[in-house]
Amino acid sequence: MNKQKTRRLTPDKVSYHILLAILVTIVIFALTILFLRLFTRHGREIEMPSYVGRSAEELTQQGRTEGFVFVVNDELFENGAEPGTVLKQNPLPGEKVKKGRKVYLTVAAAEPPTIKMLELRDLSLRQAQIMIESQGLVLDRVIEKPSPYENVVLEVLYKGHSIALGTPIKQGEKITLVVGKNIGDLPDSTEIVTSENQM
Repeated sequence: MNKQKTRRLTPDKVSYHILLAILVTIVIFALTILFLRLFTRHGREIEMPSYVGRSAEELTQQGRTEGFVFVVNDELFENGAEPGTVLKQNPLPGEKVKKGRKVYLTVAAAEPPTIKMLELRDLSLRQAQIMIESQGLVLDRVIEKPSPYENVVLEVLYKGHSIALGTPIKQGEKITLVVGKNIGDLPDSTEIVTSENQM
């Protein structure tokens, strides 16, 4: 009968295997960190340049030549701005970013957008001013007329004529408001020059 030899781990062999397992774990951990740094380009952030005023068409055609991908995601009309030029960008200039990321551009529109006139009658002068500004319109003048309804909008004028609810009008156009003034000796109408007219 052959006696089977049994292998017993001596304390030295146990220590060797434990040390080997620790070293393998450290190597795997170090390789994982290295891979993540390479994959995420850790430490390769750069300062985002300013593209405001540049041609959006040129930037989008260049693609990745400057290290970024340019995407036009909005148009905005701005007086004096050359159509097609960049008005805003995201990320903002000066932010730390990685190369290859997308840069979202807001571009100057050639014409102001057309909106539908809101109902301003029966609102207070202050409420009407807020709504006019929120729609991108300009309050040109305020005309006061005798009325028991103090500072309430009686009529909305555009180019000297009454403008109805829902009438198409371009942003940036000037609006005149006729408001009530509860003063007995007020003439038929009194024109108030707004801050826009004084400039």
